[in-house]
Amino acid sequence: QVQLAESGGGLVQAGGSLRLSCVASVASGNTFTNYAMGWFRQAPGKEREFVAAIRHTRTTHYADSIQGRFTISRDNTKNTVYLQMNALKPEDTAVYYCNVYNSDYWGKGTLVTVSS
Repeated sequence: QVQLAESGGGLVQAGGSLRLSCVASVASGNTFTNYAMGWFRQAPGKEREFVAAIRHTRTTHYADSIQGRFTISRDNTKNTVYLQMNALKPEDTAVYYCNVYNSDYWGKGTLVTVSS
């Protein structure tokens, strides 16, 4: 069992930056270090889409739409995964969700709104 809690969303002007955090509460016997973690987002009226992922080896993968602007990282000592978002655009407006990659464990999301 894993519980995920995102934070760090908010309102920002285009060109600005935000850093999202996702803290994982992991049941005894499991280790956060072993999990690949991902960020997804869902814009109003659209389907949820992949944003970024980081493996336990710290190998990262990004969606083309955010490549070069967003950076995913993790701190295994804090059971936390981050999403640093720079050069934000209005089209980045969405609810951002943390996920244990390829699992049914999702956080409740944090809203990011980018104004033009």
